[in-house]
Amino acid sequence: MGLENMFEEKPYRIVNEDCMDVLQKLPNDSVDLILTDPPYNLGLFMKNRATNLKAMRPNFFGAAGWDDLDFDSWKESMDTMFEECARVSRIGGSMIVFMSIIKVETIIQLATKHGFYYKTTGIWHKLNPMPRNMNLHFINSTETWIYFTYKKHTGTFNNGGRAIHDFFETAVAPSGEKKHGKHPTQKPVALLEQFVKLLSNEGDIVFDPFMGAGSSGVAALANNRKFIGAEISTEYCEISERRLSELCQI
Repeated sequence: MGLENMFEEKPYRIVNEDCMDVLQKLPNDSVDLILTDPPYNLGLFMKNRATNLKAMRPNFFGAAGWDDLDFDSWKESMDTMFEECARVSRIGGSMIVFMSIIKVETIIQLATKHGFYYKTTGIWHKLNPMPRNMNLHFINSTETWIYFTYKKHTGTFNNGGRAIHDFFETAVAPSGEKKHGKHPTQKPVALLEQFVKLLSNEGDIVFDPFMGAGSSGVAALANNRKFIGAEISTEYCEISERRLSELCQI
């Protein structure tokens, strides 16, 4: 998958294939920012806790079937993913990985094994989380993200001299971002735009190996970056295509 012809007609490319198949087709040293939200390996864990979230949330990720690997299989798949992400990343490129906090240490170990330099772990605070079982325990209102640079201790960081905290607050993805369809773990564009603006420059290539409904692509295109997204689900690829093509027509 050569880059020379990839963006001739439009500033993005959506590929309806397994992320590993897509990664293996990308050339070495070709991606400036990897921004992704891979499976958290929580499907079986959540089912075993009898939370009954499927009844409360029709598109609950734990019932989707794509997050049901045992830990060793999930760890092996993430290891292979980081190996290929390292190959396609430019020296000094950045990577943001959203992840469950109980898997952060594993992700850091795997990424650093393949040349990514661990920078920090940050928090996304959801201003309007689902208030499930609010009278029984704390409301789950946060997710973690992990920041790496590749082969260098510093990378692009467009802070303009401002202090940027590792704590971002936004609402969850609004209904307007789901008009073409929705994904169970869809991230809001407002959140992803902060990473795109800080960690890449105009004209850079942003890659998401677990694209879902395409929010990372919307954030990239809205800020004059190019985008490559991999997604194994045809349904989510179609949603992403509608969102990105609509954005390009504005």
